[in-house]
Formats: sequence, structure tokens, C-alpha cells
Amino acid sequence: MYSEEFDNVGALERNGDDVFSKPVRAGKRTYFFDVKATKGNDYYLTITESKRRVEKDGRFVYDKHKIFLYKEDFDKFRQGLEEVVEYIKERCPVVERVAEESEEHNTSSFSNVNFEEL
Repeated sequence: MYSEEFDNVGALERNGDDVFSKPVRAGKRTYFFDVKATKGNDYYLTITESKRRVEKDGRFVYDKHKIFLYKEDFDKFRQGLEEVVEYIKERCPVVERVAEESEEHNTSSFSNVNFEEL
């Protein structure tokens, strides 16, 4: 079993293979940014999208999708993500207003993730 300790922004630090976790709640989805360590103590990032849905029998289940992001790819990933986000904002300003309204109800936002610190 591992010990867990929350900091003042809702992130979670762990011992073992899991080093740090930052959940970001966004409507019906939650994104988890998890820093993990290899046996050689090298860090990498996993990004998991978790979405709750209801089965036909009324049970709740979670669909999860995960990607692995390695340190050597952080800069290219961040550049690509920033480019795509700017493209969307420029061509669909309605989405930006909706996102701003959503952030008023949710203090966590994707813009809080700093890939350079990972």
C-alpha cells in the first residue's frame, strides 16, 4: 500500500511507481494527469480520460482512455496542443465563452497543467 498526501490545490502525491496525480473535473469527464516513475526513477506522464455512464441495468461504469507521454515528447506535445487549442479558439469563439462559464463553476482548468515542470 502507498501513502497519499494532498496539497492545497487538490493534487495527490504518492510513493512508489505513482509519483503525483492531478485530477481535473470537466463536466461528465474527469482527466487524470499522473506522473509515474520507471524502475530507473525516470518520470513519465499518463493522461487518462474517465467518463461515467449508466449500464442498461442501472449500474454506473467508467469508460477510461489512457495515453502515455514521455519526457522527450513533452515539448512537441505541448506545442501541438497549444496550436490546436488556438486554432479552435480563433474559429469557434462560442466554445471559448462556454469554457469560461464552465471554469466559473470548476476551479480546475487544463491551462493549469505545466508540462515544463514534469
